[in-house]
Amino acid sequence: MAMEINVFKLCSGLKVLGYLMILLVAAIIAVSYYAVVVLVCGPQLLRGGLHSFFAFSVMILFHALLILLLWSYFTVVFKDPGAVPENWKPLVEEESLQAGTYLTFSDQVDPGASSSTRSLDGLERRQPVGYCARCQNGKPPRCHHCSVCQRCVLKMDHHCIWVVNCVGARNYKFFLLFLLYTFLETTMDTLVLLPHFVKFFGEAKNRSTSAGNLAIVFTAFVLNLAFSLSLLCFIIMHASLLSSNTTSVEVYEKKRAVRWQYDLGRKRNFEQVFGTKKALWFFPLFSKDDLDTIPALQGLEFPTRSDVEV
Repeated sequence: MAMEINVFKLCSGLKVLGYLMILLVAAIIAVSYYAVVVLVCGPQLLRGGLHSFFAFSVMILFHALLILLLWSYFTVVFKDPGAVPENWKPLVEEESLQAGTYLTFSDQVDPGASSSTRSLDGLERRQPVGYCARCQNGKPPRCHHCSVCQRCVLKMDHHCIWVVNCVGARNYKFFLLFLLYTFLETTMDTLVLLPHFVKFFGEAKNRSTSAGNLAIVFTAFVLNLAFSLSLLCFIIMHASLLSSNTTSVEVYEKKRAVRWQYDLGRKRNFEQVFGTKKALWFFPLFSKDDLDTIPALQGLEFPTRSDVEV
């Protein structure tokens, strides 16, 4: 008997890898903390003068960015990106050309109907395009099924193994903040450790510093440099997506469109993700007013360009 392999169950096994990534993030933070705070800034504080002031300033900035980084990170990890409500059914328009008139009204649609259109009281009703056969549920606009999470995710951008979670409508802002603060933290660590990295080979030859400390400084510098460069690419990519109100899975769809229907202009595109309260833009929080007045933050409804036919 041939063994059947369920690809989707194999994909869901990637969650185990995600938990290992959380441990890796913790390890990188621990190594960087020891290298920057204990090995570099700690001794500088005891020297006094400008050296002490510089070290104190670096430590303040380091801890501030670390708090924001961890806050954003754990918010992405534990915040649900948005799930489709059970038995969700969209409201659709129905048309009638009887007596030369155009009639529209809203009605709940059965997503299980097999035909693309069906008749109701002499009227033709269009079948909703969004329906997930695996979830057996309707799919709101911009919703996609995640093979790792085994569910549909609202305005899904991608599944991130670093946070063991999908990035979607309700946690995309937190993910972008995590990228930003991690980039700033790793860039600062790289600059602080650079002089010590340059001295690494001389100190290793003269054995003026313990081998363990040299290894930690070397490792921390290489890791932070690698992460800062890679994160810069991710930030540039997501800044482009944010400016056009596009997700990673919608890139090819947007290329085929003459004008992207969700592009409302850079300011409104930004507000669709970060909200309108400027005081909260740099924190993994939303105001109640924004959650109540910006449907896109809930992930079920999205405004479109008035001059674009949907």
